[in-house]
Amino acid sequence: MQWNERKQIRHASRDGDHRSPFQRDKARIMHCASFRRLQAKTQVVGVGIGDFYRTRLTHSLEAAQIGTGITAQLGQKYPELAALLTLDEHLIESICLAHDIGHPPFGHGGEIALHYMMSTYGGFEGNGQTFRILTKLENYSEHDGMNLARRTLLGVLKYPNFLSQLSNPNYQPDKSERFSQVKASQWHPPKALFDCDTEAFDWVTQALSAQDKATYMSFSVNDATHHKTLHKSVDCSIMELADDIAYGIHDLEDAIVMGLVNQSIFHEEVTSALDKMDIPWLSPNALSIEKQLFSPKAYLRKNAIGALVNCFITAIELKALNQFQEPLLEHRAILPQTFEKGLQLFKGFVFRFVIKKPEIQLLEYKGQQIVMALFEAFASEPQRLLPRNTAQRWQQASASSDILGYRIIADYISGMTDEYANRVYANLFLPKSHRITDR
Repeated sequence: MQWNERKQIRHASRDGDHRSPFQRDKARIMHCASFRRLQAKTQVVGVGIGDFYRTRLTHSLEAAQIGTGITAQLGQKYPELAALLTLDEHLIESICLAHDIGHPPFGHGGEIALHYMMSTYGGFEGNGQTFRILTKLENYSEHDGMNLARRTLLGVLKYPNFLSQLSNPNYQPDKSERFSQVKASQWHPPKALFDCDTEAFDWVTQALSAQDKATYMSFSVNDATHHKTLHKSVDCSIMELADDIAYGIHDLEDAIVMGLVNQSIFHEEVTSALDKMDIPWLSPNALSIEKQLFSPKAYLRKNAIGALVNCFITAIELKALNQFQEPLLEHRAILPQTFEKGLQLFKGFVFRFVIKKPEIQLLEYKGQQIVMALFEAFASEPQRLLPRNTAQRWQQASASSDILGYRIIADYISGMTDEYANRVYANLFLPKSHRITDR
């Protein structure tokens, strides 16, 4: 039962409450402020551009639906192994719903900005912030955030090591004197946890042997980029596949409907490549899928999206690594190599022809500038400019360490929605704006 344990022992279950620990975790995640704010945070297209596209919230809901589908499929394919691993749809749904709650406003532009501003104070990364919110910042307990079950937190840990260990000093240039000259390509953060959250990580991994924990935290050393962790739990691998499918397939629908991509470039970049890859079902049906995706009839596009999602979900397998004693780390959900290459085609297409589109990059750059300006202002006079509750947390944290004080400012800004950040920026820097904003 150790994976079902919570760090803080709370009152006995309420009368008549027969929910499992993971059902309780799902409820806490869905009702928390950080989850609600995802409705106004950028996924691919900037919030405010239209009313059809996906936000971080709808993306998380779609990832959760895909994650439960993967779990059900694996239960059918591997009934004995699924029973050994106690794969649970409520658990996977919780992990998928929570996986993006630490991402800041304005997508990767906001993440780049916060990492740049925090580069000498412990850095910033969206997945690390997610773990911090779950274990420390949300208000379901006095000191332990949402106080989720250990296994739920293990499932959220995509990158189980710390920013100080995974940072490559050769990859990060000297700081620019002007925010407008900060190049996003040079300031991508390592995918990692924050060093100040070591205690929470140690509690999550308390159930592991010393050898398993060391292997779990191992990473590849890279010369040209930051170092990368190598391992994750089986639950986390299911969440990651669900996230990738939602990004590569569902987000593609936004791009098509909004006219960001056209059929000819899709045919050249995706359909032609799929036709040569010999992927069961997908390769022989690639042209038909393309025609449906770009059909003026919405129901045909929906049918194609559903068929693609089903194709990838049903192909997923469980693989043993022969590296761990703990079954939750020893096994991983994977796509067979041909299907993995197919999904990477869709993801790469969305990245190159949607994310990297100048119109989208202009929005990211604008958000990047807003976040850096906000951070500079709050860091200059935190007690004067921060909301009262945040200023109190800053004062308490900075009494222990300047680094922890800056972390409170990063917590505050990363929790903003796109619109709230725009409004605070206008109040601070635009002469005609005088609306009061507080939290």
